[in-house]
Amino acid sequence: MTIRPEVMRKFSAQYIFTNTGRPLKRGVVTIDGDGTVTGVEDTNGLPTEKSSIEFYNGVIVPGFVNCHCHLELSHLKGKTDAGKGLGHFIGQVMKHKESPDDIKKAAEADVSMFREGISLCADVCNSDATFAIKQNSQVKYINLIETFGLDVGNAQNRIDRVIRVAETSARLGIPYNFVPHAVYSTSLPLFRLLKELGSANCATSIHFMEARDETELLVTNSGAIASTYNSVGIMPLAPELVKNHTDTVLNEITASGNLILVHNTFISRHILKQVQRPNLYMCLCPASNMYIEQHLPPVYMLTEETCNIIIGTDSLASNHKLSIMEELKILQCHFPAIAFEELVKWATINGATALGEENLFGTIEPGKKPGLVLIDGMDMENMKLKPTSFALRLI
Repeated sequence: MTIRPEVMRKFSAQYIFTNTGRPLKRGVVTIDGDGTVTGVEDTNGLPTEKSSIEFYNGVIVPGFVNCHCHLELSHLKGKTDAGKGLGHFIGQVMKHKESPDDIKKAAEADVSMFREGISLCADVCNSDATFAIKQNSQVKYINLIETFGLDVGNAQNRIDRVIRVAETSARLGIPYNFVPHAVYSTSLPLFRLLKELGSANCATSIHFMEARDETELLVTNSGAIASTYNSVGIMPLAPELVKNHTDTVLNEITASGNLILVHNTFISRHILKQVQRPNLYMCLCPASNMYIEQHLPPVYMLTEETCNIIIGTDSLASNHKLSIMEELKILQCHFPAIAFEELVKWATINGATALGEENLFGTIEPGKKPGLVLIDGMDMENMKLKPTSFALRLI
């Protein structure tokens, strides 16, 4: 029997961002046949083995990490109104029923994410509908099994349901965590049951301060979100909700593992300082924020407060494409003082660390399998993304 040797490939570009030190000018990365990095060479700008090196006129970064996605909502692409606010958006999501084409569209979205350079994805799910896709995907998934509900009497039934979903995830070998949806959609008793259930979580996430209407619902049981709930008949006569966003983070969510606050569109410096706890990560989904609320998070404030920032795409219900690259371009456009190298870290190593997967993803160094992504069409002189910049998976 003839044993084929492993196929080794060498990649170089104008710059390689390894996330382990300064960017390497025309460095060389060697990858073995299964995608593992076997070597990283600093050539001081002068690669030597030119005949065996695949050289690209752009920058190479580790595979992207998508820290917030809803793959199972892929069938809602183009079916929701943009710019009408979160309350209106929730109502539209609730009225659209699943169809036989849902899985096909989710599968297409999965392939697109991989091609766009996403190597690792934390996917929020309410059922096992997409699990077969994830099991066979080239993207590594972590299931964030979500629950919500305002009906206090139904809280235990909802917990029983997510446990069944988790059992399927475990059987298929897909890692999972139990997570609440949001302060405006989860009763206090359900939060407390979920806190106990998720006591072994590696990572927990919650949609956080995505709209101003969230606080109005908690304080007065009114506003756009309450109107939507009333219109579909799910608003209790006497809702039993959490006190506020701060109390939820500090007291109603498991203290184990990392906590990911998703969106943060309307977070203030005051609230940010109040919710500080160990292992806190702020996930930005700018395309979704623009789509739903036509508003972006206070990114400069988050950087001033030295937050651990990570990136998500949200779903095709509130986005045109599940692309980390597109999210970074929005951030670069609206917050030009953010250095490209910092954006790369948000989209790679920070996300890998938030999900507890930094042993394989997030950096380009021997022994890891992060995937390699080429970013082309940049302003190389100023090291900035342009509207025409694009990402291409190399491996």
